[in-house]
Amino acid sequence: MHNAFNKIMRVVSSLIGLAMIAMGIVWMLQGLNLAFRVGFMVGDPKWTVYGAIMAIVGVAQVIWSNTRQSRV
Repeated sequence: MHNAFNKIMRVVSSLIGLAMIAMGIVWMLQGLNLAFRVGFMVGDPKWTVYGAIMAIVGVAQVIWSNTRQSRV
């Protein structure tokens, strides 16, 4: 039971990390005024920084969830 739970949570954690990466990319594109040109984030450079931070945290989440040791 523990092994199945561990595998499911790795998948869930990886999906959360991928969603964070996607959100970060969207935020960066909006901050750079390159895509989705509607909203309060468009053309605001601070959202480029926030998006980069979000994407980096998402990459770290994916790496952590797939390389951590399984506790038995």
